[in-house]
Amino acid sequence: MRAWRTTFAILGLTVLGAPAFGANPGRPGAVNYVEGAAYLDGQPLNNRNVGGLTMNAGEELTTAAGKAEVLLTPGVYLRVDDRSAVKMISPDLALTQVEVDRGRAGVEVDQLFPQNDVQIVDGGVTTQLVKTGYYEFDANHFNGDGPEAMVFKGRAEVEIGDGKYEAVKSHHEVALVQDAHLKTVNFDAHGTGDDLYNWSSLRSQYLAEANNQIAGEYAYGPGFYPGWYWDPYAWDYTFIGANPFFSPFGWGFYPWGGFYGGGFYGRGFYRGGAYRHGFYGGFHGHPGYGFRGGAGSFHGSGGHR
Repeated sequence: MRAWRTTFAILGLTVLGAPAFGANPGRPGAVNYVEGAAYLDGQPLNNRNVGGLTMNAGEELTTAAGKAEVLLTPGVYLRVDDRSAVKMISPDLALTQVEVDRGRAGVEVDQLFPQNDVQIVDGGVTTQLVKTGYYEFDANHFNGDGPEAMVFKGRAEVEIGDGKYEAVKSHHEVALVQDAHLKTVNFDAHGTGDDLYNWSSLRSQYLAEANNQIAGEYAYGPGFYPGWYWDPYAWDYTFIGANPFFSPFGWGFYPWGGFYGGGFYGRGFYRGGAYRHGFYGGFHGHPGYGFRGGAGSFHGSGGHR
């Protein structure tokens, strides 16, 4: 039986805790959200574990009728679907590796540093996530179709044997077969009818709201750097980056929440060839960051990519 424990160490400059708000440092493997029935090495999880419990190497998180969210490297979230199981292989910042043993898992990647190596193992095949975006992995042990990876947005490198990898780009899925060349298939990446995708989008929205709530508390002053930051109001970690960005679902994250007047996390959309977002509450633009107030538009070098 696993003995629960917390960690108080800050691992490197890219992972930051929140002593001002009483939480332990965020780190790869930290449990960030639980709903329904979820377990870590057989012990039930609930939201009281959020912010103080971390998956260690070899430990397995399983769900029944429930879902769970786990932090990986700063800016990367692992989301475990109903009736699924994932095992932490390596929780290191330089090599973060998770195995999907059963069911499905999604990964939202909002930031990757060059030193990060985030890998998902499914069906014995290793997939490296190399660009920001959203990815899903399906072990498919139930229907016999075999494991697969889906790149809704981003780019992945899938192992094909002998140390070689092949690229899978946005809007493509691929069957994961050991020691075989890949055959990618285009798919509708809007996620319609995909419960895990829709839940991940909702979690991304909540995290964008949390980012807006607390960014002003953390991001002022010379000691700020990008990383996980604790929101005591939402009771989870959110990510504050060096620059404004949109999640793969279109939700806006900002490094200085008070700078924009608060209440601003609008969902992105395309119109007239420009990426724009709605806004909730006013803000004051700043010419140095390519934002303009009034219409909720996003302009300049910080634009959506």
